[in-house]
Amino acid sequence: MGLLEVALVLHVFLLVYWLGGDLGTFYSSRYVVKPDLSVEARSTALKIMSFCDVFPRICLVLFLPSGISLLVLGPYSGDRFSAWVLVPVWIAGLVWLWMVVTEYRSHGAASERLVWIRRLDLWIRYAVIAGTVGFGLALLIGSDGVASALAGQDVTTNPRWLGLKIALYGTAILAGVLIRRDLKPFGPAWVGLVTSGQTTPELEAGIGGAIHRSERWVYIIWVCVIGAAILGIIKPGATL
Repeated sequence: MGLLEVALVLHVFLLVYWLGGDLGTFYSSRYVVKPDLSVEARSTALKIMSFCDVFPRICLVLFLPSGISLLVLGPYSGDRFSAWVLVPVWIAGLVWLWMVVTEYRSHGAASERLVWIRRLDLWIRYAVIAGTVGFGLALLIGSDGVASALAGQDVTTNPRWLGLKIALYGTAILAGVLIRRDLKPFGPAWVGLVTSGQTTPELEAGIGGAIHRSERWVYIIWVCVIGAAILGIIKPGATL
């Protein structure tokens, strides 16, 4: 098994755990927003939801270096790149992963160090969104000359499917950022529920409203991930 096969297997596993973890997070959230359940039961559901949510976070980060590994090691770029190019790519990816896991394990703590980690993580996401969507659209809608220059003159294939796949990945990250925005009222409302031990219409509006508003972005992530998987299998227009 060579490096390309290892990267491919990892890419497939990341896809499976991304969708699987997202489904677990989504299903358990149904019980977090049920006002007829006890606070203890809803707290247990929240713990399950939080545990399931860590897998999509990890997979989203590692999807980028594993995808770049497929790009460098596969036939899409010919012999333009050495495998050593992947060393800084994976170092950067693992540093980003450390930040994401550290933020997850903080459980909302607000130390100065964690504030900077969250801020830097958000900046990284904005940069990755701009880079992947921009590069993907350049491949997707650019002229044949642009596509050939980006894919390599020695590659006799249509790279536009790859451009769409890359753009879908950036769109999924953007949807995740928007989920964070819509979930902001959840934290204070949840603290109010746990502290008081009883629900109120205002607290339920904060808890349920935040989760329900974020659902639209969850659906978009699913469409993007499934669409990227289909493109990776079918490779429309490719002659590899």
